[in-house]
Amino acid sequence: MIEGSPLGWVEPAITRPVRRIAGREVDFRRTIAVMAVVNRTPDSFYDRGATFGLEQAVGAARRAVEQGAAWVDIGGARFGPGPAIPVAEEIDRVVPVVEALQGVDAAISVDTFHAEVAAAAIAAGAHVVNDTTGVHDPAIAEVVASSEATLVITHSRAEPRQWFPRPEYDDVVGEVAAFLEERVALAVRHGVPEDRIVLDPGHDLNKNTRHSLELTRRFGELARLGFPLLAAVSNKDFIGETLDRPRDGRLAGSLAAAVFCAMQGARVLRMHNVPESVDAARTVEAILGWREPVYLKHNMVDGPNEEP
Repeated sequence: MIEGSPLGWVEPAITRPVRRIAGREVDFRRTIAVMAVVNRTPDSFYDRGATFGLEQAVGAARRAVEQGAAWVDIGGARFGPGPAIPVAEEIDRVVPVVEALQGVDAAISVDTFHAEVAAAAIAAGAHVVNDTTGVHDPAIAEVVASSEATLVITHSRAEPRQWFPRPEYDDVVGEVAAFLEERVALAVRHGVPEDRIVLDPGHDLNKNTRHSLELTRRFGELARLGFPLLAAVSNKDFIGETLDRPRDGRLAGSLAAAVFCAMQGARVLRMHNVPESVDAARTVEAILGWREPVYLKHNMVDGPNEEP
């Protein structure tokens, strides 16, 4: 059951809200985690290859953790259409970053739809597999099931790396929910426990801007699914088309969408601009009473001449 409050926020009824991820317990009833994005790809959607080099990727990941990211998502192949990246090459891009990040105070995620890449990354120390193809290959679920890793199941409709022209939905939220429920059942049949599954409705993935706006507006309806929800809204085209902003001008819109999703039940925010996103998430946590202010100073003195 989804519970609303006079504040207008949605409290998702997560079946198993306390999860063990990266060796620590996370209570998604009172936590909004920021997942930083680090792509070792020359054609990445946002940074256009700025972290393609190994040193640049590791440095960006470490900075993100220092800035407060609780998760870091490492990708070796972009979601968008294009030539297939050989599995061995994707492993060579991703695994050295995972290895270099061992011991950091964050969950290390790998964005892949290849079971072989997932297996190599988990062996190197990854804690999360982020499959943007929604378990297109059931073998990836088997890999996760044989480990202690968490699986992010994302809604998308295209074959991996293929175009999906002019997507249409009769009810985008209902169809996304049905897809996610079906893929959860598939993952569970292949051995993934429900308490190691996170769901992502896939903003912009095989959806146009109107679809993504409706998905955001009705994000709270997905809370009925009973799993922690991830919102990947950062710098997406639906933000750009809504505001007429280029990729480097979408921060304000991205934060607005992220905060709206958090208030509608999102518990992981996948974001490029980490410091601003962490501040937004922590402010929401404080508003909801989950986090105390770092200090109290304003209007905390007894008289005008007293120094706070």
